[in-house]
Amino acid sequence: MNFHRILRVCKICNHHKNSRLYRRHDHTLLIKRLSSLASAYTDFVAGNDLRVDPEQKKVVTKLEDLHSRLQGYQPKEPSIFEKMFGETVVKGPRGVYLCGSVGTGKTMLMDLFFRHLEEKKKLRTHFNSFMLDVHSRIHEVKKTLPRRTEGSKQRPFDPIAPVARQISQEAWLLCFDEFQVTDIADAMILKRLFTELFHRGVVVFATSNRPPEDLYKNGLQRSNFIPFIDVLKEHCEVIRLDSGIDYRTALPREGTTFFSVEEITQFELVYSNMIELEGQGVHRRTLRHLGRDLSVPEACGKIARFSFADLCVQALGAVDYLHISREFDYIFISDIPQMSLSMKTAARRFITLIDTFYDRKVKLVLQAEVPADDLFVTGQLTQRDVDNNMALMDDLGMQQDSDVSLFTGEEELFAFRRTLSRLAEMQTTEYWQTLKKPV
Repeated sequence: MNFHRILRVCKICNHHKNSRLYRRHDHTLLIKRLSSLASAYTDFVAGNDLRVDPEQKKVVTKLEDLHSRLQGYQPKEPSIFEKMFGETVVKGPRGVYLCGSVGTGKTMLMDLFFRHLEEKKKLRTHFNSFMLDVHSRIHEVKKTLPRRTEGSKQRPFDPIAPVARQISQEAWLLCFDEFQVTDIADAMILKRLFTELFHRGVVVFATSNRPPEDLYKNGLQRSNFIPFIDVLKEHCEVIRLDSGIDYRTALPREGTTFFSVEEITQFELVYSNMIELEGQGVHRRTLRHLGRDLSVPEACGKIARFSFADLCVQALGAVDYLHISREFDYIFISDIPQMSLSMKTAARRFITLIDTFYDRKVKLVLQAEVPADDLFVTGQLTQRDVDNNMALMDDLGMQQDSDVSLFTGEEELFAFRRTLSRLAEMQTTEYWQTLKKPV
């Protein structure tokens, strides 16, 4: 493989938000606060051996204008007199909706802006996480309603207003990464929610791969969603970032996303090359899912890196892999061993992992100790394996001369053939150019 050797951007950012909303990662950049946003951009590019992008500089100029308009801004709380006459709309500065293709530096610019603005009541989060929190708040508000008594009619109540009030009291600057709408439950409340937020003086900065007109495209009951687009465009300036940088120009050639032990150098080159294009620091990240923490050893924007042990030796399942696929588009997995019947549990997890990522069109780059065709072998069972199998057969009431295929690896071999077929397809250029499926 003839890849350019690029210095790996590997700054570890351990700054985490303390907001009740999202105690999760933020792609925080170690940015020195300078006299201007343009100076901060130049300093960051120089400090991380990145190249200056003219299109990014144009966006920075526009963001600097927003930055100056936010200096000293605080949403005004309507007076009692204004509330009496229904004049409760607070007009805040117009925000930004930054859209463009993958890999153009949208998230990096938003993080630059977020860090440079010295304001405590600000929030930066992934849009999906924000909406999950909104639905959780709605549920909590509904729980406070008095129970309906028999024969009485419950008055209609919209929980959106109190939820918007809670959010606006915690932060008046909301920075959303990956603004996208795929869920009908989200689509049906966005207009009411954001109208309330904007009326309370909230300022929104969002990044997205789609222009506003393409949000929730082909979604169910989209006609009910379309009014939200006008609300969004009224309160956010739409800025397009087209730097000409595309992940596909830096992707590995067809058939070169699976590397052996001898090809570890090439594996690292692909990883460092894509990290450089992402333009962010590499850091450990924790995903909060189903009441427990899921650790990501190395994360950089939409790129994540794991070892085989991280994903398949630990007690993870399909729901965990699905959650990972929601957060990352490109996943690197190293140190994949040759799997035998003594590693049947880990092998099944690996099969489930590939099936989940394949279905979601996640892009994988793998490094293993053997070629793909040799990843799974039946081999000979140890005496401990035999004893465990016999004990399980006794517990299940099975005869020792029947149903032994459960322990011979036949089912795993069949499933693994499908896995190998999918791994082969996942290395093709056509697969890598396919958009990831929304959840």
